[in-house]
Amino acid sequence: MEARFDYLGKASAGKFFKHLVSAGRTLADSPLSITTQELVRMRASQINGCGSCLDIHTKEAAAAGESAVRINLVATWREATVFTDAERAALELAEQGTRLADTPGGVTDEAWANAAKHYDDAQLADLISVIAVINAFNRINVIARRPGGDYEAGQLS
Repeated sequence: MEARFDYLGKASAGKFFKHLVSAGRTLADSPLSITTQELVRMRASQINGCGSCLDIHTKEAAAAGESAVRINLVATWREATVFTDAERAALELAEQGTRLADTPGGVTDEAWANAAKHYDDAQLADLISVIAVINAFNRINVIARRPGGDYEAGQLS
């Protein structure tokens, strides 16, 4: 598959993308674990059909020490036994935050309360940020049809 549009080759788009990358990098020092961040990024990217982001975040998760089993089971996290209750809460929030139009009110009070049970306010703020940023990246890449497959872990660091 080839990209349909060279988004990054356009000056204004490149400037926007640079700021979006900077926003994502603010999460490097987050109290929210990198594992949880990558699981959320992978799940949102799966839902949105973003091969480019899924390529990036499966490889970054593996480089951060995530197991192949957990990476492979993210799509079926409800049926898998390898995720903690906190991770499940984050994945549910990520799914609902990605599929905003599917539920009246966007994110249910139940999903929010479950996440708040496992994460403090700083972690919740960062979880919202991870969900927002990955969805923005997904939309850019899906619209421009940027293919995945050639990313190497650490390439964007």
